[in-house]
Amino acid sequence: MKVTSVEKKEKSTVELTIQVEAEAFEAAVQKVYLKTRGRINVPGFRKGKAPRKIIEGMYGSGVFYEDAINDVYPAAYEEAVKEQGLDDVGYPKMEVVEVGKEGFTFKALVSVRPEAVLSEYKGLTAPKEEAKVTDKDIDEELKPYIDRATRLVSVKRKAKKGDTAVIDFEGFDNGTPFEGGKGENYDLKLGAGMFVPGFEEQVVGMKAGEEKDIDITFPEDYHADLAGKAVVFHVKVNEVKESQAPEVDDEFAKDVSEFETLADFRKDLGDKLLERKKTQAQADFENAVMEQLVENMECEIPDGMVESQTDRLMDDYAMRLQSQGIPMDQYMSMMGMTPEMMRASAKPAALKQVQMELALTAVAKAENIEVSDEEYEAEIAKMAEQYNMEADQVKAIVPMDGLKKDLALQKAHKLVMDNAKEGKAKKKAAPKKDGEEETGEEKPKRTRKKKTEEPAEE
Repeated sequence: MKVTSVEKKEKSTVELTIQVEAEAFEAAVQKVYLKTRGRINVPGFRKGKAPRKIIEGMYGSGVFYEDAINDVYPAAYEEAVKEQGLDDVGYPKMEVVEVGKEGFTFKALVSVRPEAVLSEYKGLTAPKEEAKVTDKDIDEELKPYIDRATRLVSVKRKAKKGDTAVIDFEGFDNGTPFEGGKGENYDLKLGAGMFVPGFEEQVVGMKAGEEKDIDITFPEDYHADLAGKAVVFHVKVNEVKESQAPEVDDEFAKDVSEFETLADFRKDLGDKLLERKKTQAQADFENAVMEQLVENMECEIPDGMVESQTDRLMDDYAMRLQSQGIPMDQYMSMMGMTPEMMRASAKPAALKQVQMELALTAVAKAENIEVSDEEYEAEIAKMAEQYNMEADQVKAIVPMDGLKKDLALQKAHKLVMDNAKEGKAKKKAAPKKDGEEETGEEKPKRTRKKKTEEPAEE
């Protein structure tokens, strides 16, 4: 392998021209021949016994080139990147320039880790919502408990919206029953919109024991057999039920919680809600500060770096779905999405993660943040306890450099947050013009009173 040219390109990319010599390429071609000859039929020879020259004569001298290139170029690329001291952070774009018996030459566009420059990372300000809980908030927290304790009770009156009517029904198309149009003792919640439009409205007002025919026209977008058709449903109401909520008192609190009084139950709900609001307010504050940190960063991020992070997000998501017994292709089918749509939806999050990593890396570099061996060992012990593993097992799975880098970024994040303040977010400073002094102080404004006067400072 020989690197014949190195050219810096835009957005933190470097184009390498890499030559694989004849000897190495010939070995790769021979390897492909030996691997694939058993699948090639050549008249006059048993399968797998045809000489390479015969096969090349039939199918062309380059019949094995593509597979040979795919076999040899990854190692050549890796060696070239290492030789040039490049920090590769994404998949390369590869283009074959020349191929033949003398070897082959290819170009590789390498995405390299960009150097981020931060204008400011201490003293960032962002608004932080004050966590408050009102009686109305606690009422909302109580609703699920009330709903679960609510019972359906039979009533002797006409059905109204909000009731549940227990019905028998059968649909007829020109006097003939149609498939899927019949049900018995069906619980129909009136007003829920679960049946064909117009059906529930005509059940309202019926009493237990009452029967009647209901005229319905199916929507045009209904399934093909019934779309747009006018049909008749014969409906019989067997029972009308209304929802009866429980009395929300001390007895209710005893039934649905571990508290003896409603006041204590409400207080507990309020305390828990307040903690959730505080946690959310802090998370929102941290996100706002981190967004400012990214806004203060100047950095050309290569597309390959974002693509690699997108792949990691997609793999993580696929693993989470698989742990729930849902293959990714099944999930996409259920959601009506294609792989391209999934990637497009994941890319903004991937970009944000890349930006955050680069910004925090710049903070760690500026502050000379390092992770000691003691801190590394403590994290290993923590992970071993969390996953019920031996420390050596964790070390075998988690690379030391990667873990130390993560810990350094955590330290950088803490430093930024420790120095952040609550308040109105700062606006991003306008870029300085050529020749403008970087004093950090605003220049005094000048105004001209008259054309004949000298400019006076305000």
